[in-house]
Amino acid sequence: MEIMKIIGVAFVTALSSVLLKATKPELSFAVTVTGIIVILLFMVDSLQSALTAFQAIAQTTGVSNGLLKILLKIVGVGYLTEFGAGILNDFGSSAVADKVVLGGKITIVILSLPILQGLLQLIQGFLQLV
Repeated sequence: MEIMKIIGVAFVTALSSVLLKATKPELSFAVTVTGIIVILLFMVDSLQSALTAFQAIAQTTGVSNGLLKILLKIVGVGYLTEFGAGILNDFGSSAVADKVVLGGKITIVILSLPILQGLLQLIQGFLQLV
C-alpha cells in the first residue's frame, strides 16, 4: 500500500530531522525537504489515477470540463494551502502560516464564484418555470 510507504518515509524523515536538529540544523532542514519531496513523488501516480477517474465521471455525467477544472483547482488550492501552512508551522512561523491559510480561503472563495453564479442561474430558471 502506498500509504505505508508515505508513513514510513515521514517517520524516518521526522526522526532524522529531530536527531540532526541539535548538532546540524542546516542538515535537519535539508532532510526535511528531501523527505517531503520523496513523499510527493509517491503521490504522483495516485494523483494521476484520481484525475483520470474525475475525467471519466465528467464524461459519464455530462458535467462540463470547466466545472471539473474549477473543482480540481479548489481542491488543489486547499491541499497546497494546508501543505504550505504546515511547513511554515513546522519552522515556527505560525503567524505567516495563518496568513497563508487566509489567502487560501480567499482564493477558494474567488474560484467558487462561477459555481455559485451557475447555481443561482439554475435556481432562477426553476423559479421562472413555476
